[in-house]
Amino acid sequence: MKRNLKLLLTFMLTILVVLAGCYGGEKKETTEVKKGENSSEETANTSEETANPSVLHLSVAGEIPTLKTNGQMDGLSQTIIQNIFEGLFRMDANDNIIEGVVDTYDISEDGKKYTFHLKKNSVWSNDKPVTADDFVYAWKRNLHPDTISAHAYLMGPMKNASAIQDPENALYGKVDELGVKAVDASTLEVELDNTVPYFVELLTNPVFYPQNQEFVEAEGDQYALEPENLIFNGPFILETWDHDQKWILKKNQKYWDADNVKLDEVNFKVAKDTATEVNLYETNTIDVVNLSSEFVDVYKDHKEYTTTLKSEVYFLRMNQKNPQLANVNIRKAIDMGWDKEQVANAILKNGSKAAHWLVFPGFVDTPNGEDFRDTFGELNKGTVEEAQKLWNTGLKELGVSEISLELLSYDDGQRKSVAEFMKNQLEKNLPGLKITINQQPNKQKLALEDAQDYDLSHSGWRNDVADPVEFLSVFLSDGPYNWQSFKNEQFDLFVKKAMVDFSDNEQRIKDLQEAEDILIGQEAAISPMYQAGSARLIKPYVKGLTAHSNSTSSYQWVSIEK
Repeated sequence: MKRNLKLLLTFMLTILVVLAGCYGGEKKETTEVKKGENSSEETANTSEETANPSVLHLSVAGEIPTLKTNGQMDGLSQTIIQNIFEGLFRMDANDNIIEGVVDTYDISEDGKKYTFHLKKNSVWSNDKPVTADDFVYAWKRNLHPDTISAHAYLMGPMKNASAIQDPENALYGKVDELGVKAVDASTLEVELDNTVPYFVELLTNPVFYPQNQEFVEAEGDQYALEPENLIFNGPFILETWDHDQKWILKKNQKYWDADNVKLDEVNFKVAKDTATEVNLYETNTIDVVNLSSEFVDVYKDHKEYTTTLKSEVYFLRMNQKNPQLANVNIRKAIDMGWDKEQVANAILKNGSKAAHWLVFPGFVDTPNGEDFRDTFGELNKGTVEEAQKLWNTGLKELGVSEISLELLSYDDGQRKSVAEFMKNQLEKNLPGLKITINQQPNKQKLALEDAQDYDLSHSGWRNDVADPVEFLSVFLSDGPYNWQSFKNEQFDLFVKKAMVDFSDNEQRIKDLQEAEDILIGQEAAISPMYQAGSARLIKPYVKGLTAHSNSTSSYQWVSIEK
């Protein structure tokens, strides 16, 4: 059946900029676009000079970790990527899923075959058309063992995608067996192993974005490292990139919907502490600022102040490669041994909520209309006395009287306060525990987590689709983000079944509820911390700033109305 997309996501608005760090430092030479594909002399990517260009000024926590669609993306990476590239679909200003490169599409009666008809006026910034082959190439590349994406698990519903990722399967690495083909230049056919009701929703993720094979392979190892090593098909191009300092997005005049992109530029500055950011905001250098707790008290009655609650949950990873953290009683004691409500209400003070769960209240309903949370409620919540009993049992089982652990955390002041609070609480409540704090910029922190070079880590996750499997699949024993060596066969069974079997939704939800109880209630593989909120100030002349439920932002609908 022919369908025009109008799928409404029901999540609340969230903000883009997760700010934490200090603007300044030694100046670096700005990297500018040099190649003919993207230069102002040879393309229309830069608009003609205007007397009053429309520019949005933002600050961010640190460097962009990657601009590769098969890279390890955080929220900042995904935000930039979804503004300079475009897939078949994208989210609009109200979190509706709308057409991107796709014009129309058909779904077979059994729901297992999708045929996408592409827009004829979607082009790359080097004037090459965006074709069905660009999608086929990118998707196969994201599954190939040599270039596999950390987000390749999202491709699991596609025919043979899971098998291609499984080293023990005969199809491992055989990307030509993936259920995707280019019927012609503007027609893409996709086959699924099973009917998946949120498949179109998945296609908004950058792992499904197209890539131009000729350009990518010509750039080789340099691809996506600098602006001149990229071509673009989204609303903006990356004009300059002064690493760790600043970068500029500029309106892409070749974007198929350029007439409706209101901004000429988005300018980003890296800032290293909230005080500096507030100063930049007060001096009209930036247009939006996120506030840490000490500034919430100052600005909570300001007319430009607002708070939001995100679909983003933070938790403490406990690395079971450490033999002491492999002990379940030690993990349970750590999870139970600190005051999560104090962190949310007294330290963060930005609308965050204390978490004793991974799947947050209000995220999804059961088929019976109940909240997913209603069955198990708060998991592993207890008293300090209960935590101490578990702690002493664990010490006895390990044959030790003291344990020393390192807590890996982000390098911003607010989360430093969170880490210090947890250290003080846990050392006080669990005698014999000593914690040292290791603060790192996000890019370095991710690398340490990936290498499992840590004991405890302040980590988090945001969803791509409105389904509990989005959060729970992070902890699959063979998953790319199982950075704590957690393994439970029943947990894997429940989650993997839920990823492919939608035949009995009531049982599916029950299985996922059981899986979450195994993860936290029984195994304490993680210690949930808080559902993130955000307090911010935004200039009144900034209109249409779009922050999506997955903590990313789109800028094509923003306008500056001074």
